[in-house]
Amino acid sequence: MSSELAAPGGVDRNARILQWSRLIAVTGTAQLAIQSLGMACGIIVIRLLSPQEYALYTLANTMLGTMTLLADGGIASGVMSQGGKVWQDRDKLGAVLVTGMKLRKQFAAFSFLIAAPLLLFLLQRHCDSWLMSIAIVLAIIPSFLSALSGTLLQVVPKLTQNVAPLQRAQVSTSAGRLVLNGLLLTLFPFAGVAVLASGFAQIYLNIRLRKMSAGSADRFQPEDAAVRVEILSIVKRILPGAIYYSFSAQITLWLISIFGSTEAVAQIGALGRLAVVLTIFSTLFGTLVVPRFARLPENKKLLLTRYFQIQLGFLALGLCIVGFVWLFPSEVLWVLGSDYAGLTSEVVLMIIGSVLNLMAGACFGLSSSRGVVAPPSFSVPYSIVLQLIAILLVDLSVVNEVLLIGIAGGIGQALLHSIYFAHSQIRS
Repeated sequence: MSSELAAPGGVDRNARILQWSRLIAVTGTAQLAIQSLGMACGIIVIRLLSPQEYALYTLANTMLGTMTLLADGGIASGVMSQGGKVWQDRDKLGAVLVTGMKLRKQFAAFSFLIAAPLLLFLLQRHCDSWLMSIAIVLAIIPSFLSALSGTLLQVVPKLTQNVAPLQRAQVSTSAGRLVLNGLLLTLFPFAGVAVLASGFAQIYLNIRLRKMSAGSADRFQPEDAAVRVEILSIVKRILPGAIYYSFSAQITLWLISIFGSTEAVAQIGALGRLAVVLTIFSTLFGTLVVPRFARLPENKKLLLTRYFQIQLGFLALGLCIVGFVWLFPSEVLWVLGSDYAGLTSEVVLMIIGSVLNLMAGACFGLSSSRGVVAPPSFSVPYSIVLQLIAILLVDLSVVNEVLLIGIAGGIGQALLHSIYFAHSQIRS
């Protein structure tokens, strides 16, 4: 479990290939179970909620992701980067974790104050009841608070490659979320209930994660001022972009919710649920590859080689996924039910955009794990101009055309992070 992306000299290449094959097979099997349960949970929510309620659920769930991203602002990347330097020292790793936790709590209030009013505004465009809209906003609070610590707590088992217990906890949590949603939504088919069920499941997972990380990181260490400075230095580079990306990442949903119908919002949300299956690859990547990339020695040639080898692998995988959906769109849409059966061209566009954004996220994850982040003074204007051009060229009330904005964004972000990382290695 402690092997790196680059093995020391003298280690047999076949042995490394075999070890990685076993590791990916074991981890991939667990992630397949996790994502299958998550997919089943998502399908239950789609089928048990009316299109009207599912549209509201989609808006709430999307804003929850935005709030969590704003509350992070690059803190998780900073913790991964700093933790990668001291991952074998329980006290120092604990100090890194504690410092990250305190910073994230400080960012949480800012995130909620920005996102909650915006969510309320969007909900009111598709909901006749102020009481229902307020209830949904309140329902996301447990999920939001538990998500604040969840991603940071996972850094410890990822760095120490204590992957099996982490995945067991994730599997049991996914199973619990599935059962809870099935029971509650059968009795109370409302968007707020579905959001609450996810929050309770995340709270349970956090309890497991705290116990899991205790052996490798002392959470009772004091905050480390030097680590705080290092994390904030990464946050300063990531936060402006995170503020922008927290909204732009869901630009298709925001636009269709403002200019389109409630039915269109539900369609975007349902198609997005199909794309969630791709998170098995992003989770595998974040669990196995990013921590090892963060631990690589400072060797420019090695870093560049591994960086682009990984991206070529993602490209090949993406082509296979898009090809499958293009060949069998009706069969893929069957799982969503009859309300969404006619979205054959839309599902192909959604998957293309999702694969491209998966690649862009991989590019960013690798770069940020080494503390290399494109300056916001360039990345944010670049992204805004790219999306404005796409927005001006499409009809914002049509699902098919709005999906093209996500495709353009994915291409642009993948190129941005890849070119900047390569430039940073060549220049240094």
